[in-house]
Amino acid sequence: MEEAKGLVKHVLLARFKEDVTPEKLEELIQGYANLVSLIEPMKAFHWGQDVSIENAHQGFTHVFESTFESVEGIAEYVAHPAHVEFANRFLAALEKFIVIDYKPTVVNP
Repeated sequence: MEEAKGLVKHVLLARFKEDVTPEKLEELIQGYANLVSLIEPMKAFHWGQDVSIENAHQGFTHVFESTFESVEGIAEYVAHPAHVEFANRFLAALEKFIVIDYKPTVVNP
């Protein structure tokens, strides 16, 4: 197994509050995506909604994945004023969330 050089993934699982409208959700997702152009170490952003048939999501309905160049890049992102301002709005819309940062590992057969 080989750990990816430098690359770090930042994954957030979210359960939104029931009163968050589809329009508000769209606005929040667009705001999250916009951080890529504002915060240099943030290299990519993807998101999706749970489609599992296993019903093991424990109420978490959305996943947000960002790619960074390094662990230090995530620290820069977390402290960046654009992230701080956005996070205050985003987290206020969440009932519950989990964040995991990891370095992808490639498994060669």
